[in-house]
Amino acid sequence: MTDRFVLVPASYVYLLREGEHGTEVLLQLRRGTPYMDGHWAAAAAGHVELGETAYDAARREAVEELGITGIDLEFAFTMHRTQHADAIDERVDWFFTARSWTGEPRVVEPEKCAELRWCPLDRLPEPMVPHEAHALAHLGSGAGYLTYGWEEASRPLGGGPAANSTTRSTDPPMGGNP
Repeated sequence: MTDRFVLVPASYVYLLREGEHGTEVLLQLRRGTPYMDGHWAAAAAGHVELGETAYDAARREAVEELGITGIDLEFAFTMHRTQHADAIDERVDWFFTARSWTGEPRVVEPEKCAELRWCPLDRLPEPMVPHEAHALAHLGSGAGYLTYGWEEASRPLGGGPAANSTTRSTDPPMGGNP
């Protein structure tokens, strides 16, 4: 029997608020982790655990990483991404936003987070985790499915959702799914 292909699932939570200059997102500066230290990322994110839904993982991560509860999650989109390496480097991510929660977001895991900062969506700090910059560029675009990491030539043919939503992280949003 051959081994089956496995995707690594994760959930991301972008807390949003209206600031003086428009919509702001709460981001964390990563540190002490094996992935993208020194880069800005979602304030709460992590792997979906066995027996857990993506929504449950998002709520759990908000408690574990920010100390907030009662989070009112809204599904934003799903992203399928790759680094064209081992199977562990192909992932599916669920992105959620929230504008309502209980408690004041704070750094709960200082060994993994150097700082939390509210940032205007149109002026994100650098460096950003690349696929998250791609995700943030598409918030509110109506896209339900995004891809990241595949070259132009490898896009699915036939005008399916990936053909309309696959962009590089520096490109503007390209619209959503019908």
